[in-house]
Amino acid sequence: MTRRQAGLTFRFPNKAAPYADALRLAGIEPVLISPENPRLLNGLQGLLLSGGTDLDPARYGAAALPGNEHPDNQRDVLESGLLADALAADLPVLAICRGMQLFNVFHGGTLVQHLDNADFHRVRGGHPELPVHQILVEPGTRLAAILGAGRHGVNSRHHQAVDRIGGGLLVTARSIPDGVVEALERADRRFALAVQWHPEDQIVHDQPQLNLFEAFAEALG
Repeated sequence: MTRRQAGLTFRFPNKAAPYADALRLAGIEPVLISPENPRLLNGLQGLLLSGGTDLDPARYGAAALPGNEHPDNQRDVLESGLLADALAADLPVLAICRGMQLFNVFHGGTLVQHLDNADFHRVRGGHPELPVHQILVEPGTRLAAILGAGRHGVNSRHHQAVDRIGGGLLVTARSIPDGVVEALERADRRFALAVQWHPEDQIVHDQPQLNLFEAFAEALG
């Protein structure tokens, strides 16, 4: 039986490895896509947008603030094009961390360029598999059907966050107690879900986080 395949976007190969491992654990064969080795989604069944550097604020009509990372315009363009193609074809999309921020900006949303409490949202002590804060998942959402509604412990390592929500997107989880947007979904697509944390690092110790990749795999058909 041929394994289902999903495109996995990245910039640095070592950063792609945890996502690739999580996809394989869920029965999906990752097909690596980067600015150095771009490709279309032809022949693939889904798309995973991984974490990475800050988006260029010009993409959401803002000037860069001090402390922003150098923009990776090649990656912004590549992933925006792939996301457009995936949504147009109704291919399942899972977006993680930077991927969720791109997902929001693609739909016309904006970002907070630096959270006042950024340390609250960053893994401490070099253990990316451990949760650093709680989120509250909204009942009746696709995410709730996967993880379960209510509280979950998640890891994260971001200093930016979703601000204005993009058109057609539903907020499905927020962090506790500060209310930062932690998940988005688009209900008019077969599977279009974005999370701010890093489930790929939690799957070994947290079954609900593995459920997220398994639900993505099921959506691939």
